[in-house]
Amino acid sequence: MSEARPRRIRKRFGQHFLSATWALKVAAAIDPMPGDVFMEIGPGRGAITLPLARSGAAILAVEIDRDLVAELAARAPANVTIISGDVLKTDVVPFLSGLEPQRPAGADPAATPRARRFRIVGNLPYNLSTPILFKMIEWQQRHGLFADATVMLQREVADRLVAKPRTKDYGVLTVLLGLHARITRLLDLPPGAFKPAPKVWSSVVRVEFGQTVRVADPVLFEQVVKRAFSQRRKTLSNALKSLVTDAPAVLQAAGIDPRRRPETLDLPELARLVEQVAAARRAAGP
Repeated sequence: MSEARPRRIRKRFGQHFLSATWALKVAAAIDPMPGDVFMEIGPGRGAITLPLARSGAAILAVEIDRDLVAELAARAPANVTIISGDVLKTDVVPFLSGLEPQRPAGADPAATPRARRFRIVGNLPYNLSTPILFKMIEWQQRHGLFADATVMLQREVADRLVAKPRTKDYGVLTVLLGLHARITRLLDLPPGAFKPAPKVWSSVVRVEFGQTVRVADPVLFEQVVKRAFSQRRKTLSNALKSLVTDAPAVLQAAGIDPRRRPETLDLPELARLVEQVAAARRAAGP
């Protein structure tokens, strides 16, 4: 979202418009390369869209505010395609498949074009950042299309995404996103980087897609993780007893001390635990 002439802010869309100075910093952190094709979530008035477009990247910009769609369409170059819609409900893949990056100004016309690399960028509405993050994982599981996502969100959410075991921010979001991607914090932005200024800091994170730990049953993994962290201050033996009849034995089979708490387990340990829960259920029968 960009800063330009004053306009009515639509609070229901969580609109905070990024200043031009900070937009350039975010675009530099995204680091567009030849061959990139971007799907941008919430372009607003093009603060990030337009600097990215100058690289020659093809951009599919998905914006829910129809007034902003019309405004950006009047300013955007030919390599930007803008559609109006809710990104959580829009099938973006058919639109992306036909996009081709252009050569940036000054590029060697004899250079061999690079293969397309599909990427996600966006300034996510604070109230929808978690659903959008999980939507990105869903797209990746279904289509295997995207290399990474560079997104801006509330700093507290970024803290949870990059949290380590045994810290207060480590929890369900950390684990479930961490199973499908490696996440790195790139940049922190103060409230003054936006108009109107939010009451909180923001962060830019890079999400590099790819399963980090092998899990045979992702549905059971999610079930075990949610159950364990719903009682994070209890021992694992107590937290999991509603899932298996002999939680201590299952934990010992996974090589985990039953007296430990859920917040102390890293991803490989959780994966081993889920394997043993599945084995115990198979042994117990229907």
